[in-house]
Amino acid sequence: MKIKQIENLNQFYKLMFETRDIRKTIVLQYLNGGIVNTELKNALAESLHALESINKIDGAYSLSIDKDKQIKIDLSYELGELKKDIFFINHSQDEFYKYLADIHEDFEKQLIEGISFLKDKAISNFISDRDGTTNNYCGRYASSVQSVYNSVFLTEFAKNTSNSILLTSAPLEGIGMVDVSTIPDGVFIFAASKGREYYNHAGVRSQFPIDPAKQKKLNLLNQKLSELVKLPEYEVFSYIGSGLQLKFGQTTIARQDIQNSISEKNSEKFLQKIKDIVDETDPEKAFFIIEDTGKDIEIILTVDDTNGLKDFDKGNGIEFLNNDLSLKMKDGLTLICGDTASDIPMLRTSEEISKETAGIFVTRDSALRNKANKVCNNTMFVTEPDILVSILNKIK
Repeated sequence: MKIKQIENLNQFYKLMFETRDIRKTIVLQYLNGGIVNTELKNALAESLHALESINKIDGAYSLSIDKDKQIKIDLSYELGELKKDIFFINHSQDEFYKYLADIHEDFEKQLIEGISFLKDKAISNFISDRDGTTNNYCGRYASSVQSVYNSVFLTEFAKNTSNSILLTSAPLEGIGMVDVSTIPDGVFIFAASKGREYYNHAGVRSQFPIDPAKQKKLNLLNQKLSELVKLPEYEVFSYIGSGLQLKFGQTTIARQDIQNSISEKNSEKFLQKIKDIVDETDPEKAFFIIEDTGKDIEIILTVDDTNGLKDFDKGNGIEFLNNDLSLKMKDGLTLICGDTASDIPMLRTSEEISKETAGIFVTRDSALRNKANKVCNNTMFVTEPDILVSILNKIK
């Protein structure tokens, strides 16, 4: 693998997808005996060096969008995960746990508590969010390539369940969850767009049925938004955070990222612009519901509910998956993991249909903790995705 100087976004994303392929091969080698090819180890080290060599402006990494424009990017995730992976494949797991303990406050304490919480629990179905839950947050979804250690830990845990499912709001593919995953094929069910679409263990894709009239409206909206972010004054919103994600049954567009690189005024202005376009496309508000997270604007096709129209949430996704995949949640224990309020419907639905539900949420937010506990009092909390996946790896 020959690494060149990374000067623009295209080169950056190309490198990150190359690390995805390298990592996926390393994961297979690690799981099949633990001996990782030296050439692959060197390739990870070279990738890290290439990222660290990116030009800086005023102390921040900077890449060109075109010949006239530069964008500052935070590489904390990309650099941090590569450093962890390089340590992981060159040391024992016990040494790696000590490495994580040096990074994360109360790591060992939370690890012990988590192991105790899951001890003797026969988990039938494991259903978890990805970003911020099992995977550390990244400034851009397209470069949030899953690390080797993360993939190994989750794969080892999946052996203890009947079904392991990653359920995310992100798209399934087209720079979606399968594109940034390094988990071996057939281990997890990948459910995207809040569960509207999925790949099963055999790699067969299925999807929640959408009314043709609603899909036509969504296609029209997507066309307008795609044209919007090509305009010079709005193109930056396609580069930050989630960017523009055309999902199955909904669309996400970023208005801010975790570094708050957009001014509050411009972020609010862009939010209003999106609302105006949605109102123009759906003046009677019969097709779309808008959810604003402060970082992302989620535009979601409605579904019928006993109380009228509502947005399709992750709870609806679990209902669909349970029926479509015959998960038999009513017969066993379901472990639900999340990190935001959008994951609460997963807990609620599992409580309604599973024989037993347990939850682990990754959060420091006391309000979210209270919400989760009210829905499922069999829920514990950790502060970092690294702590959650470490707990899972310890459950044999």
